[in-house]
Amino acid sequence: MRTRRTRLATITIATALTLSACGSTDSGETSSAESSSVAEDGGGSFSMAVTDPDLLIPGRQSVAFDFAMAVWAPLTFLELDGELTYVQAESVESEDQQTWTITLRDGWTFHDGSPVTAQDYVDTWNTVAYGPNAFENSGQLAAVQGYDDLNPAEGEPGTEEMSGLTVIDDLTFEVELEGPDSQFPLQLSQAQTALYPMPSDSLEDLDAYNTHPIGNGPFELTDDYVEDEPFVVTTYADYAGVAPTTDQITFVPYTDNVTAYTDALAGNVDVASLPTSRMTQAADDFGDQVYSFEAPGISFLGLPLWDERYDDVRVRQAISMAIDRETINDVIYGGQYEPATAFTPAIEPGTPEGICGQYCEYRPDEAAALLEEAGGFVGTMEITYPGGSGLDEFYNAIANNLRQNLGVDAVATPTADWAEFLEVRTNAGIDGPFFSRWGALYPSQQATMRELFLETGGCTNCVPSYPDDVAEAIAAADAAPDDGGESYAAVQELIVEDFPAPPLFFETYGYVTSDKVDELVTSPIGNPRLTHIVLAD
Repeated sequence: MRTRRTRLATITIATALTLSACGSTDSGETSSAESSSVAEDGGGSFSMAVTDPDLLIPGRQSVAFDFAMAVWAPLTFLELDGELTYVQAESVESEDQQTWTITLRDGWTFHDGSPVTAQDYVDTWNTVAYGPNAFENSGQLAAVQGYDDLNPAEGEPGTEEMSGLTVIDDLTFEVELEGPDSQFPLQLSQAQTALYPMPSDSLEDLDAYNTHPIGNGPFELTDDYVEDEPFVVTTYADYAGVAPTTDQITFVPYTDNVTAYTDALAGNVDVASLPTSRMTQAADDFGDQVYSFEAPGISFLGLPLWDERYDDVRVRQAISMAIDRETINDVIYGGQYEPATAFTPAIEPGTPEGICGQYCEYRPDEAAALLEEAGGFVGTMEITYPGGSGLDEFYNAIANNLRQNLGVDAVATPTADWAEFLEVRTNAGIDGPFFSRWGALYPSQQATMRELFLETGGCTNCVPSYPDDVAEAIAAADAAPDDGGESYAAVQELIVEDFPAPPLFFETYGYVTSDKVDELVTSPIGNPRLTHIVLAD
């Protein structure tokens, strides 16, 4: 198995922030010298299996990350060695970690030829944050001053603009946060897609823009997006950054990632994610065309905390201790994952591995006793997960664990597809445990905690627990001087007391490729860096 494990334990947030506070790099380029040299020899095309996105607007997309990172360029970029480099931004500076000045590089354009301006960023961010627009990734802007005014608890907002955004000139804008945040430059990097700019005039018709989005990145969409049909991006000739290594990417929608896997094996698609159900056989099927990227992903067994049967923390702890993570990892994941022992991925600096203690260990007898002590469980425990994602064996194994070890009537039930699952979870239409995971968008505990444990986070009802003391502790950690993640680790002491959902696995992101691909390059967030893919001669 060809393995590319990129553990970010060597990355210090302090190093990245030192770069950001000093302004831009000297080179004026956005990647390493090595990246620039490979770009010079670019050419060719490849295809990638994806879930049909439906939503391509970066502030709305939930499964179109690869497309977004090809069509848009971020303000900053975190390299594998931990260096925070600049892409669309010339500099990101602050004297107090609360008010930040972002200066854009001159000469950058959108795919329609219009210049990328500070006004475009401010207009985009206000559009994404405006509550009535209901942008799925709006929470990525929740820390900007004035965000709450656009998202009042009741009624319509009285304004359409956040007070924390100010245009200084064509290439400069100021961002005032609700409080100091040492992680802000990292938040501007590649996977925070809500922060990507859209041309200001496109905001007048967002439906049309979703059909044919115009970005500022290395690739541009060739034709209008049509649901369930392949969509193609080609290199943008006037891209001001480092040129990609290939000329064209075709994104091929699949409703079943096992079918995509089979097509990759047959050479009908060139890059596909590795389904859970194929992890144990992938090396035999693909040989050295299997990649496993250590990533800031963590899975949980979500619990419907709106259901009073899960009110008692002992019930939640018992469910966790009844799950045999080690055996599931060996039998289903082929040992590629690591049983989780904390509430953020181990790859994120400062994660307090082991903080779960006995509650993340397999202790079936103690689990049964604890459930009985809590008064038992009445009714069916139906575990809901997205169908067509190759997760059947995994959730059936969990259901078997809970049924055998706790004596509850546990069953695993798939939805028709991801869209149906997302709808029922977001609307709290589930009355049993459910699929829950988060892949952080930048390597910091903050990135996981904000999405899962703040009500404004982007993973609605992934872990539906938003206690005030946790929110206050996260804010205090944001404001603390960088300490290698210790401040965020202290937040987990509060989370483990409440134990809102059992952590399951620290994840790797697996991919398989056809023989057309010579090397799949990873990034600090564990996804393939499609602009740097190396094709076989």
